[in-house]
Amino acid sequence: MTQDSSDPAFKSLGCAECRNHEALGFDFTMAFQPIFNVRTRTAFAYEALVRGVNGESAGYILGLVNDGNRYRFDQACRVKAIEEAARLGILDIADCLLSINFLPNAVYRPETCIRATLEAARNTNFPPNRLMFEVTEGEKVVDPEHLKSIFVEYERQGFTTAIDDFGSGYSGLNLLAMFQPQVLKIDMALTRTIDQDTVKQAIVEGIVLVAKRLGITVIAEGIETRGESAALLELGIDLMQGYLFARPEVGRLPPGSFD
Repeated sequence: MTQDSSDPAFKSLGCAECRNHEALGFDFTMAFQPIFNVRTRTAFAYEALVRGVNGESAGYILGLVNDGNRYRFDQACRVKAIEEAARLGILDIADCLLSINFLPNAVYRPETCIRATLEAARNTNFPPNRLMFEVTEGEKVVDPEHLKSIFVEYERQGFTTAIDDFGSGYSGLNLLAMFQPQVLKIDMALTRTIDQDTVKQAIVEGIVLVAKRLGITVIAEGIETRGESAALLELGIDLMQGYLFARPEVGRLPPGSFD
């Protein structure tokens, strides 16, 4: 069965239809990478990252997404992430969130487009308040007001909202001025070698100050060295994600290392 994204029935896909990868045109799976609280050495969240079933990269899979399948892909990713994370035991980790990337240009009416998400959560006994949705700053937002409405509805449903790759994309502080998510993830372009770069330190210090004033939690991405981690801790960032702690893995929630 082939459906167009303009079909109202298509916009109310349930879990079963979201698993129909034949209709999508390609199959995929999820890898998981932890976001750690470095001070407490506990997992704050696991991010679900799309991968091909034969080891293809996220870039390869995202290259198969187009205007004809964008909505179906976005919905299928949510269902796959929730079901896989539940199967792998994320709910056994106290207070740990599941972080899912979403495509803002694929969401039409947020109150109806999350039906499959909520259905998957119910089917796996996944509390909605343990789901975090990230929108990447790297994807150009066609309608910022629409994205704001998505965030408002998601927070109403109990989800955590986040801007991913902050500092790397199209809108930067303008996006933050329009709406305030609960979480900001600072892009690796600002965190890489930050221990050796006083300019990056000043910029990140400013982001942390703004986030603190707005009541926003900050996560640092792309951490690869102990020096980077130490510098970020000094700047007041406890939550970190990167190869220093764990690489993304398919079929497993990697425990991570702090050695």
